[in-house]
Amino acid sequence: MSDTTTGIDPRSPRFGAAITTVLLAVTIVLTLMPATYVAGIVLLAVIVVLFAIGGIGGIRRHPYGALFRRFVRPRLSPPSELEAPEPPTFAQQVGLFVTAVALLLALVGVPYAAPVGAAVALVAAFLNAVFDVCIGCILYVWLVRAGVLRPRRTTA
Repeated sequence: MSDTTTGIDPRSPRFGAAITTVLLAVTIVLTLMPATYVAGIVLLAVIVVLFAIGGIGGIRRHPYGALFRRFVRPRLSPPSELEAPEPPTFAQQVGLFVTAVALLLALVGVPYAAPVGAAVALVAAFLNAVFDVCIGCILYVWLVRAGVLRPRRTTA
């Protein structure tokens, strides 16, 4: 996508995925140790809120995007092209679902729900951050092609 009014810098979601990868790794470690389990659950709840901001409010409203625009983007050359915001927003919704289910199951006492859910989300975030493979974005394209989702048009 080349329209600067509707596209996003594709490096921004990767930047956010890198931060998310670290937070999820810390969550896994904390929730596997009894002494730090509650801290891990609190961190998982924070991650759920962050996914909710990006998934419900849209990827442009995500706090990591604001950090990227303010501190990282000015130090980089302009992107060669922009990407549609809908696939990364959908990826945030997938992350929200996975982490929210893990959090809810952990809160009702399901053993290892928090670290397993965090691990699933970590794999997706790691693939995006390191290899530029966005599982949620791929899923979005598949669902649009299958007719399950209709793409929202942001240009006139």
